[in-house]
Amino acid sequence: MADIKYYDVILKPVITEKSMNVMGEKKYTFLVHPEANKSQIKEAVEKMFEGTKVKSVNTMNMDGKKKRRGVTVGKTAKTKKAIVALTEESKDIEIFEGL
Repeated sequence: MADIKYYDVILKPVITEKSMNVMGEKKYTFLVHPEANKSQIKEAVEKMFEGTKVKSVNTMNMDGKKKRRGVTVGKTAKTKKAIVALTEESKDIEIFEGL
């Protein structure tokens, strides 16, 4: 297991129609480090966003897609997504407010 610091765990938020719909239920979707586990993701969210309390974390590994450019065939990189559910009394995450 890699020694990942909490500020390296969350790479960026996932902004899709589906992820914006579940934000009303206090669920936020992030692209995370491929080697991060659920407890590291929970710690990173609670430290990076003040006043948040994580209820649960669901993760999914996504394989890279096959891509072609002419004759050359390759694959995009593997990614990992995390859906973080916050408790009812925790504050909302502010990076999504302007969207």
